[in-house]
Amino acid sequence: MSSNTKIVVLRSKELIYTVVLLVVVILAVVILLSIFLPGKSNNTTQTSKAEYIPGIYSSTIQLGNTNAELHVALDYDHINSISLVNLDETVETMYPLVGPTLNTLTENILQTQSLDSVSYDADNRYTSLLLLNGISAAVDKAKVVDETSAARSTTQISE
Repeated sequence: MSSNTKIVVLRSKELIYTVVLLVVVILAVVILLSIFLPGKSNNTTQTSKAEYIPGIYSSTIQLGNTNAELHVALDYDHINSISLVNLDETVETMYPLVGPTLNTLTENILQTQSLDSVSYDADNRYTSLLLLNGISAAVDKAKVVDETSAARSTTQISE
């Protein structure tokens, strides 16, 4: 009986490279499977608790003889930003409190995520009320009426 004994020589460098490559391949497979396998979609969770239809909504406020456009950017469940767009230099000169008042209101609204508990300075009461009315008009355009309209609007946005 003759036996053939084979001796295998493994170099530690090759062994380390093989283990590292094997770990990388396994991680890549796990990540790809988690991305491409059907599972719970983010849209279903967002539409179940959606307060707004995502987008940028605008309203017009009257400042003297000119109109200023107020933009409100919204996600499913929170207000992202509020800004005045295309504000003419003459309007900024004639109404210098509009910019600082809007900045103060924006900080307050973004912090509380509510238009109900907004506080403003008594000195800027009329400017604040004018801006708050414009902001609430834009937010009202984005409010979800019921669950079916939220699902419909989500599919329209994703298409």
